[in-house]
Amino acid sequence: MNKTPHSALSRRAVVQALPAAALMSLAPMAWAQGTWPSRPLRVIVPQPPGGGFDFVARALAERLGKQLGQSVVVENKTGSGTLVGTEAAAQAAPDGYTLLMGSVSNIALNMGLYNKLSYDSLRDFEPVGLAVSYSYTLMARQDLPFNSLKDVVAHARANPGKLTYASAGNGSGQHVLAAALWHLAGVNVVHVPYRGAQAAYQDMLGGRVDLFFDLSSTARGQIEGGRVKPLALSGAERNPMHPDVPTILETGVAQLDLESWFGYFVPSKTPTDVQERLRTELARVIAQPDLQENFRKAGGKPLALDTEQTRALVKRDVERWTRLVREIGITAG
Repeated sequence: MNKTPHSALSRRAVVQALPAAALMSLAPMAWAQGTWPSRPLRVIVPQPPGGGFDFVARALAERLGKQLGQSVVVENKTGSGTLVGTEAAAQAAPDGYTLLMGSVSNIALNMGLYNKLSYDSLRDFEPVGLAVSYSYTLMARQDLPFNSLKDVVAHARANPGKLTYASAGNGSGQHVLAAALWHLAGVNVVHVPYRGAQAAYQDMLGGRVDLFFDLSSTARGQIEGGRVKPLALSGAERNPMHPDVPTILETGVAQLDLESWFGYFVPSKTPTDVQERLRTELARVIAQPDLQENFRKAGGKPLALDTEQTRALVKRDVERWTRLVREIGITAG
């Protein structure tokens, strides 16, 4: 007669004695350590296809999928600026299968733009990695009789409410940055919001609006085509694509700098080991020379930050821009 060893009986008795809840609590740990990822991942992009969010998200997704051995699918979830997609990511299951394309716009600016936000960027999201940053370029219509930001500010001070500036919509990065500049410079320039950057460009090229801040990567084509005049850059450093264009800081008009960084985030309750795996694989993607060259060609600055540097940058921009947006009184409505 076969006898079951005493040790096996002991183990079986222990397992049978464990409450169901305790067994369930063990499952995610084993799953996270051994089988993730077992199906495709998705990246929620809170903007339409074709913009900076989408460009960076897709460049990273293709390469990250190869690293993980699973597809990484980009899902454009738009509405209310960047609000709808970002809220969806915050409410997603924290299982490592949903990522968010995060930027200054939805991670930092939204915190100040909305009084009742359903998510808290610092509490509800953890950064996986930031890949690239882009400055904004302040452009003037070609026939505006000013060739420097100082001249524009001097004219605006003498003629309040006479100059206009475009944006891609209330609460957009273009809106917030320009409003902050005019606020700090102490001048009144009238905001003209559009539905997207393309409509703003059409009216500026048509002479119906005077000024427009846009991501330097998008502005580059208009500048090189001679259709607009570049006046200043929002970054802390000059852009190699336009070395003759000064930064706002260099003009002395205002103590203001902003670069729009882009990278992946996950819900903060995502298992720690899954977060670390994602960080490791994404860091390898971001370090690929061909990807960095693609970002540079588009006017971006590739980033190489460790986890603590990334958290510090995100925290700094969330706190700084939340305070400034509320101080100026900018809203998304």
